[in-house]
Amino acid sequence: MAVRLPRPHRFDVVAAVGGLLGGVLLWGIGLGVRPADDPLVLFDGRWPVLLPLLVMAGCELLRRAAPRTALLTGTAALALDTVTRGSVVTLIMFTDLVYAAVLYGTPAAARRVPWIVGLLTVAATVVPFAIWRVPEALLIGVAVGVVSFAPASTGLIVRNHRDAALAARLRAEQTALLAEMDRTQAVTAERARMARELHDIVANHLSAIAIHSTAALSLDDPDTSRQALSVIRENSVDGLAEMRRLIGILRDGSGDREPAAAPTLDGLGDLVEGARANGLDVTLHADHGTVPAPVELAAYRIVQESLTNALKHASAGPVAVTLARRDGVLDVRVTSPYGHREGPRAPGSGAGLVGMRERATLLGGTFTAGPEDTSWTVRASLPITEGDPPE
Repeated sequence: MAVRLPRPHRFDVVAAVGGLLGGVLLWGIGLGVRPADDPLVLFDGRWPVLLPLLVMAGCELLRRAAPRTALLTGTAALALDTVTRGSVVTLIMFTDLVYAAVLYGTPAAARRVPWIVGLLTVAATVVPFAIWRVPEALLIGVAVGVVSFAPASTGLIVRNHRDAALAARLRAEQTALLAEMDRTQAVTAERARMARELHDIVANHLSAIAIHSTAALSLDDPDTSRQALSVIRENSVDGLAEMRRLIGILRDGSGDREPAAAPTLDGLGDLVEGARANGLDVTLHADHGTVPAPVELAAYRIVQESLTNALKHASAGPVAVTLARRDGVLDVRVTSPYGHREGPRAPGSGAGLVGMRERATLLGGTFTAGPEDTSWTVRASLPITEGDPPE
């Protein structure tokens, strides 16, 4: 199976070609690192210098795509260069390979290469001085440090800065993502809240309008029609006013910007009276005391929606509304006659039960609704938080 070599980066190609041309130029004018009579020169002449130069230029092509392979091959080429007259360009390209091995290599290579070349620099400083006992021997360690340890340290510093910048960018992206998720959740929660408010405020009026308009159309009695039209007008006016308030809150810069006062449990009497005017036989038993505003609003809306459902779906008979406070919980219970009917008096969307359950769940309470014997019973248990309710 053929091994496909990685494609070199464009900058690496430029570095390789530039290094090769520079080395050939210095070779052409006869500029080398060591004189011909140096004892280290085993391959005298000008031509042997080109082989390590060519190999080192080839390693530059792999400095980013395969830094470990490039460094190992470049080290062998540098060793070959030391037994020829040598080239400055070959040394410069080797320092770049050390730098690239730390910057672009694996994390393990980034940790090991500086330690290895650091130990080599120390050894190249101590061993020659211990053998020859002359200060000039220390220059060997300096040369090794400049060629290997300095570029490795530089690569490590640059890599640390790059990793820190990358981590900061990832944190910023995560923060932006979390902020977008929070914004989306807030918008979704606000839309759900407005949907509940719109349904609870308007559904009661529209149901009464639908029921009384049906009665006015089906009964040929002027007095009954007049009473039905009066109820229709009252509910339509109230519903229109509440719709305008909601639209004023939603619209920016127009309409009534001030929200209507939130209903309280003190208004349950008026709510029951309105249900009685719509034809329900409602009794109210309330013993709730003072409760936090969120619990008060949720209990009021649950009773309001339950009466609306009773108006649309219940059979003839009494409807009982009971509120009782016990053991830190406000219990809300609404019962209405449950039996076989041809169909609802007014169409419904099915969102009423969902909205009541959401209101109870948001407060950490429970909600149930269903038939019990001959009655349809709505139950909600709303925890009462002492002190100010959480926002």
